[in-house]
Amino acid sequence: MDEVLKDLAAVIEARKGVPAAESYVASLYAGGVDAILKKVGEEAVEVVIAGKGDDRDALVHEVADLWFHCLVLLAARGSHPEAVTSVLARRFGISGHVEKARRG
Repeated sequence: MDEVLKDLAAVIEARKGVPAAESYVASLYAGGVDAILKKVGEEAVEVVIAGKGDDRDALVHEVADLWFHCLVLLAARGSHPEAVTSVLARRFGISGHVEKARRG
């Protein structure tokens, strides 16, 4: 799984130098962070809607769309999926209640 995220992140990063007309990701970058945030929000709503239903394939598809757009947002903000997996690794094995309390 990590390899897929790394490979996808590399492609997303490479799209920063591509004309918007040639790449969906480049067109998101051209729209700025607000356009990317709008897509993340739209995809999050679609995950919620799919999660209310019984179609597992639809849910997986929508989560994939959300993750993809979150990766674009991370790249636009100068970050990468390894930063997220690092946080998840630090949290692993810690009660969610404890971890949330540590954040204040």
